Amino acid sequence: MKNLDFAKTTLKDGFWRFYSNLDRSSVVKHVYDRFKETGRFDALRCMWREGEPNKPHIFWDSDVAKWIEGVAFLIEMSPEPEWEALVDEMVDNIAANQRADGYFNSYFLTVEPSKIFCNRDWHELYCVGHMIEAAIAYHKATGKDKLLNCVLKNVDMIYRVFVEEQSAAFVTPGHEEIELALIKLYDYLGNEKHLELARFFLDNRGNNEKDKENAHPHFNSAYFQSNLPLRELSEAVGHSVRACYLYTAMAMLAKRDCDTEMKAACDRLFDDIVNRKMSVTGGIGADHRGETFSCKYDLPNSDTYNETCAAISLAMFAGAMQELEVDSRYGDIIERVFYNGFISGLSLDGERFFYTNPLEIDRKKYARSTYQPICERVKVFSCSCCPPNVVRMLASISRYMYTVDGDAVYCNQFAESETKLTVGGKEAVLTQKTDYPLNGKITFNYSGEPMTLYVRVPDWCVEFEGKTENGFVKFNLTDGDSVTLDLPMRVHFIEANPYAQDNSGRYAVQRGPIVYCMEELDNGENLRDITLIENSTIKVIKEEGIPAPVIYIGAERRPKTDRLYRLKTTDRVGFTARLIPYFAFANRAASDILVWTMVK
Repeated sequence: MKNLDFAKTTLKDGFWRFYSNLDRSSVVKHVYDRFKETGRFDALRCMWREGEPNKPHIFWDSDVAKWIEGVAFLIEMSPEPEWEALVDEMVDNIAANQRADGYFNSYFLTVEPSKIFCNRDWHELYCVGHMIEAAIAYHKATGKDKLLNCVLKNVDMIYRVFVEEQSAAFVTPGHEEIELALIKLYDYLGNEKHLELARFFLDNRGNNEKDKENAHPHFNSAYFQSNLPLRELSEAVGHSVRACYLYTAMAMLAKRDCDTEMKAACDRLFDDIVNRKMSVTGGIGADHRGETFSCKYDLPNSDTYNETCAAISLAMFAGAMQELEVDSRYGDIIERVFYNGFISGLSLDGERFFYTNPLEIDRKKYARSTYQPICERVKVFSCSCCPPNVVRMLASISRYMYTVDGDAVYCNQFAESETKLTVGGKEAVLTQKTDYPLNGKITFNYSGEPMTLYVRVPDWCVEFEGKTENGFVKFNLTDGDSVTLDLPMRVHFIEANPYAQDNSGRYAVQRGPIVYCMEELDNGENLRDITLIENSTIKVIKEEGIPAPVIYIGAERRPKTDRLYRLKTTDRVGFTARLIPYFAFANRAASDILVWTMVK
């Protein structure tokens, strides 16, 4: 089983074409401008001196690398000479300042050269991991190998320091990412040394004394996913982005090594996340104290963290699991993340971003709280890992659309598109015609040698009555065939597990893959007092400016009163509530929002 390369699929129209165009026309430029202003690109020159502005930071190289990777994805689909020239300039600076032994990190070379590989949590290996991914993508898109040669020298140095000499102050990285990048590098070049280094970092995590000695003064070993050897893990703990980058690498290695113990650990971790620690939007990392997973079923709304990068990392984990076995639940989670907790991190004009993604905003409550998340997206953060992550994910959004196993093709995601396949040793073409997620009708047109197409039936589509295998409906296709799957797309009211007590007695509104919310701008103040009426007239309307429909539904609220307390009353004021896709909140002005509502 292998996820089909995103570049094999061309998005033709619809929801994801809108976001793909937005990435190319707006997002990549605005991230570049902000990174240029803040000195991230100039840091690669390694010329900063004390007292000057824009002091480099330990993880700036990772921000740059993600932006380069996103640009490379865009170039692979369609040339961008201006962006390519800018990347070449950055690569020249990296190559010019890389040490003879292969080490490169703009912060440590410039600010603290005596501290190289001294602190486990200082992101050196994390930055290298993202640079590896950027180098692979840029080489694949352009054929230029300067950045790839730089990272190969760096990896050789890391192998020598960590595996052969064991001279660093720690054994495994504090912030995981290099592990999955090394496996990608192995897949790209076939060098066993790169797989061996990834395996070294994974096998030694939670399994050595040196990392314990290099512990963080404020966080325990669970924060770094170092509390147990990886094959013994059963609960997702600690920093959620680090965790899911790690779990992604675990799933990737389990596949390549046919490691059943590692696969079993991945199964347990995935189950723990999606059944006990994930918001209905696909957001993870509920505890803002450390950006971490909280305990089981602790899923707050107004003060949840749900970092945009965490949603992306969960999609990556599900994408790696999708290559391990046929099970529609992985596509279900990717879909939930992509349509909700991921794109909520980006404004509809492609210029502003959310780092955290709350499910409820009550600005009066925030005014007296020690935790005060922003209520409007901003153009840049001091810790700006999310914006370039959005760039690279949108640039390759079809990466988990199809999974291929011989002449069997599994369709996991839906979009108006054309995909090139190899079936029976020959080129084949599979197209999707659909207005998804406006409606659930998808028509597949096929030309090529005979093949079997399996199409995911989403978990939200409980009305589907056809026969499925592991959540997929099966079609045998030959040249010229056309088949249509029509997924009923009704408005559903979702309830949470009884142990998720923040949502007791409340419901989330979902239609198809999209979770909805109410904004104060449409529905007035005091959103928590609104009750939606399930059996009222519900209208689903496509409106200008939002790439998915809005919902109008009958609702009621209690009348205003000057009394603080009174006897229970049935008096209610009726009105029509307007619900917008969760991803579209905070695009007009700062406003209270609410996902979990009362329903009768």
